[in-house]
Amino acid sequence: MSGGGTETSAGGEAAPGGGDKKRESLGTAGSPAHLIIKDLGEIHSRLLDHRPVIQGETRYFVKEFEEKRGLREMRVLENLKNMIHETNEHTLPKCTEIMQDNLSQVLQRLQAASDSVCRLQQREQERKKILNDHLIASEKQHIIQWEDFMKEQHSKQAEVDEEHRKAMERLKEQYAEMEKDLAKFSTF
Repeated sequence: MSGGGTETSAGGEAAPGGGDKKRESLGTAGSPAHLIIKDLGEIHSRLLDHRPVIQGETRYFVKEFEEKRGLREMRVLENLKNMIHETNEHTLPKCTEIMQDNLSQVLQRLQAASDSVCRLQQREQERKKILNDHLIASEKQHIIQWEDFMKEQHSKQAEVDEEHRKAMERLKEQYAEMEKDLAKFSTF
């Protein structure tokens, strides 16, 4: 911001030629116009230029956040370290011991169950073999019975055929006699 109306070079001296007219139009350093411009610049920077305030608040926030976060992370890391130490020293050996004790019991039970299953499978195979042998014997017996039945049916069929043939001969004889008797009556 320009705080006054004088033009100065880098060395702080007034620029040669033409600088006096501007100085006269703006007034001297203590003139009311110069004070008004200076006051306006200060009012403008206080009301509208928030960069210094924001930068200060930002620095404060970052500082507080990093300090709190750092302490919180240190506590978290310390808690994790304690938890890991507790787990390695106490919990893990206890779990290993309990697991080995229970594992041996489980293995014994598993072996007993496996033996029981093997015995059941052997019994089932024996039962199936006995059942299969019984079915084969029963099937052979049924085949023999069927063959006997078929032989009996053939002999009965032969008997029935013989009876039928004899009955047919008797009927033929009877019809022949009846025709003879009819022939006697038809001559009258």
